[in-house]
Amino acid sequence: MATFFQSVRQGFGRGSNKNNNNNNNNNNTNNNNTNNNNNNNTNNTNNNNNPPRLNNGAQNPPSAGYSSHSAALMSSPSISSTFSVDSVTNDNDSTKYFFQEKYAMLNVKGNFLTLCACPKNVELGEWLAHQIVEQNRLLHGMLQVIQEINGLTGLPICNENSCPTMSAGRLTYTWLVDGRAARISAPKFINRVEKWIVSKIHDPVMFPTESTPVGTTPIVSSDPSNTTSISPANPSTQDWIGKSSGFPQTFYKDCQGIMKQMFRCYAHLYHGHWENPFFHINKHEVLNMCFVHFVTVAKYYKLVADKEMEPMQPLIDIYIKQEKIPPEALAGHWAQQSSLSMPALTAPSN
Repeated sequence: MATFFQSVRQGFGRGSNKNNNNNNNNNNTNNNNTNNNNNNNTNNTNNNNNPPRLNNGAQNPPSAGYSSHSAALMSSPSISSTFSVDSVTNDNDSTKYFFQEKYAMLNVKGNFLTLCACPKNVELGEWLAHQIVEQNRLLHGMLQVIQEINGLTGLPICNENSCPTMSAGRLTYTWLVDGRAARISAPKFINRVEKWIVSKIHDPVMFPTESTPVGTTPIVSSDPSNTTSISPANPSTQDWIGKSSGFPQTFYKDCQGIMKQMFRCYAHLYHGHWENPFFHINKHEVLNMCFVHFVTVAKYYKLVADKEMEPMQPLIDIYIKQEKIPPEALAGHWAQQSSLSMPALTAPSN
């Protein structure tokens, strides 16, 4: 029998994974219609709303000679640990307009918790797998914006000259090359992350589409931090998220690793490209919508550590204040289950 996630993954790459996506598509369609109506007023929009030209991440040309090592990295079972963070001391301290409340509007209304809370009849592992696929779909749409070719330069908007490092404010994200942390260009970094995520989603071991539970007891949720003490010879003695649906012990940690790299892509989109192109083409509200949805999921299931989110914390604080990231999301899934008098559940630690 097909599982919930099997039906989800069959829709991967077609632009929609569940009925809720139709609502998002309708919102995008309405937004596109609005953009078309605004085309005649482009000059007025630029004069009245366009912030001063910013130096959002313009840096010196990159050093040559980075080797891709893509095949080795893509097959690494611990690839999520091959990323590190360097501090940047020469970051430009210009005003970050995306950290101002007047630029924090969304193109939709509603509570994103309704899209991220696990339905009662769906196993948590399958639901998290669906959330990973959906968040990757939304992020991919935003990354395509900066991958558009500039007709004047013949280069993508995000290229090795404009973005020689994968930076977000004062941070630069690095990639392990030959066992050493190396600064690679943002487009290379993003390309590797996207390929890695797709390979994970299509890995039948990590994201199984056939229900082959390790044990026979249905598991709603449990503490993934306990998986380190599970005996390989007797894996059914303890439970983990997704166990009853055939997901591996490492599934939750892998989801955390994927979401962490997605967040770093969002951080670069804001710090490096919020003004150009998102604000100039009136897509910043769509970017905000995708980001709020992402953070709501990340907070609700404790998939991204608070420290990892620091480069975007001022904007996150705005959405928390406005309750666009609702208090229930901050409390988390496990708190919600406890309030419903479910069996004792332990929230995972980041």
